[in-house]
Amino acid sequence: MKKIFLASTLILLLLSCKENKSENPPVIANAVDNAEKSDVSSYITKRGESNMVYEIYHELMENDKNLQNLDEKIRNTNKETEKITSQYTTIINKSETYYTDAANLAKSVSDSIMNHEIRKEIKANSEKYNLKIKHIKDLLSKIAENRVKLQDQYVVFQIKKTLPEIEKYQNAHPLKTDSLDNFIKKQNALLSELKSLK
Repeated sequence: MKKIFLASTLILLLLSCKENKSENPPVIANAVDNAEKSDVSSYITKRGESNMVYEIYHELMENDKNLQNLDEKIRNTNKETEKITSQYTTIINKSETYYTDAANLAKSVSDSIMNHEIRKEIKANSEKYNLKIKHIKDLLSKIAENRVKLQDQYVVFQIKKTLPEIEKYQNAHPLKTDSLDNFIKKQNALLSELKSLK
């Protein structure tokens, strides 16, 4: 008898939970609800997690040509940065690898005079090359710095653009306490009933 009573009580509780889910429907349409429905798998963080800011921003972008153009400019600039800098970094990296390999190889020369002379020559040649490319390295550093600044600025812009949208979402889903209060009353009634059972 007690088992039947407990089972029916649990079913009643589960049904009342399901009823409460639909008690807070959105009052107005908003980008947050739409973002949950759309496929934004391309907007994930570096850790591979989805991000509500990116999802909402993507939803805003779908209906705003200016945002689409801005996003395209950012993406194209990033691609162009890779393309432009890679040709320089490849040459510089090969040259630096050469000097490292040459210095390591020079250590194997057993004659101390020849060892000293060749290492001195490698060092002089390396320093001469570094002086020659100093301006290029400075420019590459500036490009890398600007890339980070652009990314930071874009992230800040996306957050600022989506903050009003999360507020719209919150306003569209006012959280009323009626269903929670009623459910607590049901829980308390069940608790009282269970305490009175012998």
